[in-house]
Amino acid sequence: MACPTRWGIVSAGMISSDFVASLKALPADEHRVVAVAARSLQSAKAFAARHGIEKSYGSYSELASDPDIDVVYVGAVQTKHLEVASQILRSGKAVLCEKPLCMNVRETQKLLDVARENKVFLMEAIWSRFFPVYKELGRRIKAGEIGDVVQVIASFGRNLQHLQRLQTKETGGGVTLDIALYPIQLTSFVMGGERPLKILAGGHLNVHEVDETISASLVYSKGRVASISASMKVDLPSEAHIIGTKGTIKIPFPVWCPEHLEGPSGNFEALLPKTGETFNYDNSQGLMYEAMEVRRCLKEGLLESPGVSHAESLTIATIMEAVRTQVGTVYPQDFQ
Repeated sequence: MACPTRWGIVSAGMISSDFVASLKALPADEHRVVAVAARSLQSAKAFAARHGIEKSYGSYSELASDPDIDVVYVGAVQTKHLEVASQILRSGKAVLCEKPLCMNVRETQKLLDVARENKVFLMEAIWSRFFPVYKELGRRIKAGEIGDVVQVIASFGRNLQHLQRLQTKETGGGVTLDIALYPIQLTSFVMGGERPLKILAGGHLNVHEVDETISASLVYSKGRVASISASMKVDLPSEAHIIGTKGTIKIPFPVWCPEHLEGPSGNFEALLPKTGETFNYDNSQGLMYEAMEVRRCLKEGLLESPGVSHAESLTIATIMEAVRTQVGTVYPQDFQ
């Protein structure tokens, strides 16, 4: 029997709950959640009881020093990503860190350096990348189905004004880091991870001076451009069109966790498994795809995933920083 990848979970919040629930769709001899840590032992114990996890900790340092863990999923609020993920990497454990990897380019580079110095696997949890639809999109572009890519048009918008953590700087709020990341990473995927030549962005801030609506144009080499929009005030179409010299591929709603793709050679469908688990967010059972990728990378001894390379995490952070600062969102972390 294969040895399971032994997971530790940092934070007992909703996304961590969805991640653990998604693992239940995978073979038990491949993935096992060993422990959960939260800022309070009480919430860690409640989370452990709900998901059938044997160990619970009231501090992240206890989890970091648990010898029975191979990899840690960091689902903490993004303002804590650098601190917590660094601690775990220094303990010699692999890390799958929820997106955005960090608050800005400086922090992102710092975390990537910690992973490199300690020779430990680190991946930003851009789960979209590992959906079968994204793999099919990459295959079709490479096969020349739409000729040379000329433009990407993508949006993602939901009315999320009820989510308090998105509203203030103190919790790393704003639409760019939380929502615009998705059309940005899709564009980066299509453009082969290349850095844009020019980034032009505009938008509006809320009363707490974080961006709530953005629109951006990204200019790439070889005559390619992208138009992205994101909102945490209203529902946008939340779909993407990848337009080439010979045709268009469309990823319909929901672009960030899709089950369908439409293109010149026909439609593609990859439905998520029905697991019977309860999830907090749309299509969260698809979080299992990134867990499968982490296991594959660890088994092969890789220190980063080709699906979300360290270089591309840095490129995505660079685009997001340019977008939000042009709109006017500046975090305390930007002054450190």
